[in-house]
Amino acid sequence: MAKRPSKHLRAPRPLSSGAFARLEHRQDGDWMVQSMPADAATKTYQCPGCGRPVAPGTAHVVAWPREASIGSASAVDERRHWHTPCWQRRR
Repeated sequence: MAKRPSKHLRAPRPLSSGAFARLEHRQDGDWMVQSMPADAATKTYQCPGCGRPVAPGTAHVVAWPREASIGSASAVDERRHWHTPCWQRRR
């Protein structure tokens, strides 16, 4: 069986075109935020707020900076999946 190419060599997948991201202003800058419904959550992610897994089938928030950091090709490369309460507690 052929080896799959590294996900780091592929272009990032675009966020769902059917979903709408909103802009939120936080102390550390402006963030694009999109709600992820439970039926669309199919993978396990690590929540940066609490460090615990965001399990498949769990509604959560996807957030990324409005502008890319130095060294990132795109701000979407920096998207992170947060538990909704963890994101809401964030200032």
